[in-house]
Amino acid sequence: MLTVEKIGGTCMTAMGDVLNNIVFFERKGNEVYNRIFVVSAFSGVTNMLLENKKTGEPGVYHRLASHKNFTDSLKDVTERLQEMNKTYEHLGLDLEAADAFIEKRIEDAQKYLEDLANILASGYVSDESILQAAREILASIGEAHSAFNMVNILQSMNVNAIFVDLCGFYDYKPYTIDQRIKHAFKDIDFEKTICVATGYAKGTEGIMREFDRGYSEVTFSKIAVSVEAKEVIIHKEYHLSSADPKLVGIENCVPVCNTNYDVADQLADVGMEAIHPKASKPLEIHGIKLRIKNTFDPTHPGTYITKDYISPQKKVEVITGTDKVVIIDIFDPLMVGEVGSDLKVMTEFANSGVSYVFKSTSANSISVLIWEKDFDKKLIKRLSSEFESVNYENVAIVCMIGSNMDQPGVLGKAAAALASENINILTGGFALRQVNIQFVVERENFKKAIITLNKAMATLE
Repeated sequence: MLTVEKIGGTCMTAMGDVLNNIVFFERKGNEVYNRIFVVSAFSGVTNMLLENKKTGEPGVYHRLASHKNFTDSLKDVTERLQEMNKTYEHLGLDLEAADAFIEKRIEDAQKYLEDLANILASGYVSDESILQAAREILASIGEAHSAFNMVNILQSMNVNAIFVDLCGFYDYKPYTIDQRIKHAFKDIDFEKTICVATGYAKGTEGIMREFDRGYSEVTFSKIAVSVEAKEVIIHKEYHLSSADPKLVGIENCVPVCNTNYDVADQLADVGMEAIHPKASKPLEIHGIKLRIKNTFDPTHPGTYITKDYISPQKKVEVITGTDKVVIIDIFDPLMVGEVGSDLKVMTEFANSGVSYVFKSTSANSISVLIWEKDFDKKLIKRLSSEFESVNYENVAIVCMIGSNMDQPGVLGKAAAALASENINILTGGFALRQVNIQFVVERENFKKAIITLNKAMATLE
């Protein structure tokens, strides 16, 4: 059975484990074939090229965007990647070939980027389109580097491996992403081949324009649909667990063995991504089953995600949340009974390009929870011009998520547990389907709230 398998950056960096625990684990001879691996850049590489995903520390892209000299930064990247290459030589990497590949790819990228910088400096073309093209070019470098290295190592082991370069770096054909993928795989005999494809895929629509740093999972999803895979796997550096082991302790959580795509969407909504929601939708629609596996625990079957799974037992599957959110409370005594108050609020959010995580309403107020990174005082100013009072506060949200939680007493048990630890619920709620029960709490109580709910919901009676 043909499978499509995505390997994350942290796992790719541990290439020896990827080979032992993924490629060759419990497989011999031709059993290693009939798989497509979609790979991310080695850990930290895309951060160097674009910006640090967590801290925002600028990379090469931001030097170009601010009209600064970026060529020295690109040279530094070349040197760093060639240093990385040395760490894989013992696995069979042809160091000379790998160094030459990445040096040429970055040299050619620099030529493109210098042309873009000159056009940008002219002022004749909009900054947005030029800078978006620069992000696409830079992002593609990391995946090309890791994919080339993996193929080179496999070939040194006499494995028939093919480098499927979806970056389109030397291809000027106006393919969409789907067309590029179809063209790249159309003549491959999967039963006799391991394909290693870049997580970045070039297309006329621009994969980063819509998905930005989530693009590799989108490429993975599109490939799976294109080749009509029946099952796909995402290899991560951890299990999808009932709670964050760093918060509650590894002894107080367990891997989630089965769940559904709805639960996966709920997790992604608060930053705990099993899979990017834009990548999961095509899989769900086409009935493709997804497995999340821990690269460093290969004997564990992982988390199986399907469209229709419902837990046979009433239980909370995952306790999660984030303390990187802000709640905005809009109050006006004229709201009561007035049609369209909510629409006015949501229009301001839409015009600001801000999506919300949670919303609750009463007769005269609407509270909206958004990501802290999306907070903009200009939005507050516009809302204040429309309504009597607008206040905001840094908070946290904790969630109880599961495919079968609809049971009397769950909400009361959770609220009582939080109250017993003197944790005040600022607001909360859930939709009718009760897949996600949410509590907004003071930010300083985030960790304590996760631990408390995890302990209280370990069993539902």
